[in-house]
Amino acid sequence: TKLLRLSEILGSVHFLRNLCGEQGMAWRDSMVRILDAEKPDEARKAKLTAAFNHGYRSFDGVYVRCTQQATDAIKLFMKEGEVLAEDIASRYGN
Repeated sequence: TKLLRLSEILGSVHFLRNLCGEQGMAWRDSMVRILDAEKPDEARKAKLTAAFNHGYRSFDGVYVRCTQQATDAIKLFMKEGEVLAEDIASRYGN
């Protein structure tokens, strides 16, 4: 469940950060690294990918330019993502 939420956050941040001026694929690449590390079966990979895409599309239809609300959302997602990543790493990491 936490990894699905982190995937969704990565999708949201990927869209919003690029909307607000960041150019690149860093957040998508982070998702790819998760998939590479997790080595999920096809069903789980589809769920994780769908969560990422849902996060991306959630904002794709809402924001057409960077606004204060978009930057506030980025900050909230970054904080939540950091907490999730640390929790996942401490519980399941090497």
